[in-house]
Amino acid sequence: MRIAVVSLYGKPLSPTTPAKARKLIKSGGAIPKRDKLGTFYLQLTTPTRETIPHDTVAGIDPGKLYSGLGVQTPQATLWMGHLVLPFPVVKKAMKTRKTLRGFRRYRKTPQRSIRFLHRTGHKLPPSIRANRDLEWRVLQELAKIYPITHVVYEVVKARGNKSFSPVMVGQQWQIDRIAQQWPLTPRYGWETQRLRDALGLYKTRTKAERSPASHAVDGVALAASHFLRYVPFYEKNGDHGQRWEGHCDITDAPFAVIGRPLWHRRALHDQNPTQGGQRERFGGTTTPWGFRKGDFVEATKADRTVRGYVSGYTHTAKTRSLAVADARWHRLGQFVVSHVRLLRRSTRLLIDAVASSAFLPPLNFVAAGESCRDSVEGGPLIMRISDHLKQGQSLPRQVWGAIRPVTRSVPPKKGRHAPYRRQPRRRLDQGGDREPD
Repeated sequence: MRIAVVSLYGKPLSPTTPAKARKLIKSGGAIPKRDKLGTFYLQLTTPTRETIPHDTVAGIDPGKLYSGLGVQTPQATLWMGHLVLPFPVVKKAMKTRKTLRGFRRYRKTPQRSIRFLHRTGHKLPPSIRANRDLEWRVLQELAKIYPITHVVYEVVKARGNKSFSPVMVGQQWQIDRIAQQWPLTPRYGWETQRLRDALGLYKTRTKAERSPASHAVDGVALAASHFLRYVPFYEKNGDHGQRWEGHCDITDAPFAVIGRPLWHRRALHDQNPTQGGQRERFGGTTTPWGFRKGDFVEATKADRTVRGYVSGYTHTAKTRSLAVADARWHRLGQFVVSHVRLLRRSTRLLIDAVASSAFLPPLNFVAAGESCRDSVEGGPLIMRISDHLKQGQSLPRQVWGAIRPVTRSVPPKKGRHAPYRRQPRRRLDQGGDREPD
């Protein structure tokens, strides 16, 4: 594992090891910080040389609902990310807008004339653009703490026309945008699969799984392809063929699940009126008490303290409360405004960070939705077995004590559609009692 380092003036430098990072913090040579992606890094307090002896490559595996990113050097893996793309949310919003515009057109509502020729045939769909913009935003944030020199981008080549796959739409537009800032190398999907197998990386079939094995592993494989070559070889004994040559170490790295807040933009009023014909307020990102939707806060109710994101508020004559949600935008509860403390302003990103077991920085970070009492001093904050196991690798013994098992209860189905479960017969040799004739 490596810790990102920036210079006194904010320029990304070569990452360091956790042992050196502890020494720098203890001696006052560096200040611990976190970026907008929740990644821990150090900023030096004295000037130093800014030459970097190696390449730092970012790999991007784009998708329709999820994307994977990875940052790699020849010596170590620096960062892994799983992006939850806003494609279905934006698509639903565009469909609702179309329906409401149709109703207004039917009612002959006055409307302004068009200001530009919007039917030119070169417009990128909003849902596709939102996906590519999230990837671009994360790449820009990573470039602030990692000295990225190259980008490897997976190219989707499906049969049919250009609209066959949503990933193909806007693909060249994204490649051109990235190529303006970094040297870019395209890779096809079959090349990514071959690289992943050559590196011995495991990939799960569940695409929605929030772990490195779902999509981040492809980003790491793409980034590692910059340091490997598939070349032919000839041996003296007559053996020949092709093999991978080069040096690249895949190591543990910080992992984060990143998404967008599911808030609604400000509208004049709600679509459906309440009883009496009154229409309530709808949308917006501000609150009457200085908080904004998406702010990372710490809220307390009774003996429960949680950290999460502001997702809404209630302001009546008797109630003044804020709604706090976790990184999946699931509500954790409503809290009185006086019991809510601001930790970080909104970055328009939802970060579900998974700390690595190798190094816990002094700057304590509790993921959204987790209780402050659940953080382990000197150990990992959130851990899952799938986040640490690779193919053929075992989990270290000291890690088992920090893993909290998750129990799930599935209620039995009732009615005519319930699955039939045959009860096993009790044999006489197992102590079963036989009914008398």
